Amino acid sequence: MRNGRVIAFVLFVVAVVVAGCSSGSDNPPNPVTGDWRGMIQTPGKPIEIGVSFADDGTATIDIPVQGVHETPLKDVKTDRDAVEFAIADIPGDPKFHGRYDAGAGKITGDFIQGGQSFVLAMERGKVAPLPRPQEPKPPFPYHSEDITYRSGDITIAGTLTEPQGNGPFPAVLLISGSGPQDRDETLMGHKPFLLLADTLTRAGYAVLRTDDRGVGGTGGNLDAANYTDLSGDAAAGVSFLRGRPGIDQARVGLFGHSEGGYLAPLVASRPDSGVAFVIAMAGPSVVGADVVNEQTELIGAAQGTPPDELDAQVRDTTAVTALLRTGDIEGAKKLAREQNATLPADKRAKAADLEAQITPYFAALVAYDPAPALKALRVPVLAFYGGKDLQVPAAQNEQPMRDNLAADPDATVLTFPGLNHLMQPTETGLPSEYNNIETTISPEVLTYVTTWLTQRIPPK
Repeated sequence: MRNGRVIAFVLFVVAVVVAGCSSGSDNPPNPVTGDWRGMIQTPGKPIEIGVSFADDGTATIDIPVQGVHETPLKDVKTDRDAVEFAIADIPGDPKFHGRYDAGAGKITGDFIQGGQSFVLAMERGKVAPLPRPQEPKPPFPYHSEDITYRSGDITIAGTLTEPQGNGPFPAVLLISGSGPQDRDETLMGHKPFLLLADTLTRAGYAVLRTDDRGVGGTGGNLDAANYTDLSGDAAAGVSFLRGRPGIDQARVGLFGHSEGGYLAPLVASRPDSGVAFVIAMAGPSVVGADVVNEQTELIGAAQGTPPDELDAQVRDTTAVTALLRTGDIEGAKKLAREQNATLPADKRAKAADLEAQITPYFAALVAYDPAPALKALRVPVLAFYGGKDLQVPAAQNEQPMRDNLAADPDATVLTFPGLNHLMQPTETGLPSEYNNIETTISPEVLTYVTTWLTQRIPPK
């Protein structure tokens, strides 16, 4: 997912992407080389970080509570007089200025962001990742294989897990949410698709999960893709599964999360799709622009944005999405630049960031109306929401989903109270909370999905 300062358009998650370059010391051996950990002494709640300095003068940073992992740093300096680094493309231009104290075996100094300075002292050691008790660990009681197949002119890469035995097994293709996702749908230290694949394979189903376009082993460019391209990728996955020995061709279904809940019904509604069932987790049931506009308001309100500022954000977002619905990408970019210029200097996005946000892919998402595909479904469908989801809110999407599926003879629609967009138990539902929650997917959701599926598509 991406994080827009002018447009909040995360249908799946808000994430920070940072990148940078570095310059290093010319005086090896360097006593600073290696792993360091420490606490930025922010008021009330210090933030633990880890910094790894390499022999070649580069460095990376880990901030577990913010879901930052091995992110490259820029402007790295590690000589005997100073230790410095900066984080690229983050508001407030965060940077560290300090020194290495050989006697104490520490690096101490100031972490500066947005004009504020906080003490940071680091000692030797690697920062521990946040606990993820549900993350599957080997050895696994099933077969796992990395595979590739073609979708048009690109290669799709993924992992297929299959129960032990000869089959034929029913199968599930997992379709991720918006933005560039890997096959595990890795975000904020969680791997929801790895957990889903493990859960369903243990229950007797083959599961295929893949890297999105431009991610991992998959070719192509997601930003240039439209829904014809993306639904074609999913259809190619169905064809791959149906042609695979050991898979029951008549029992291949789709599981879509968030934007994947748009694409799964779109593929399944094709008369020749051969899709046997559809499961949508936090799948939108209204036009994409409406979801984007609503999440802008809900997330801003939950963050405590002042009412006048929030009203302006919603107006700006609505105006940009209205242009995108007509296909006017250049007009939307121009308007976003004009809106950005009216903001205080410390809240403005970089021009390159605005350009990167408004793409043909985002325009396709904003303009998509899921109603025709949903109304055409005549296979078992399970659609569920989190009661505290601020990205695809149940209050906006549950009833339209029921209405759109009214003609389907086997459609189940429900909301799990107290869960967020990832189906985690949550206090606020804010995306900023995802990383701090140990649960990846609530066990009640995993149990419900497995039970629903085994009742309709029994495992071998």
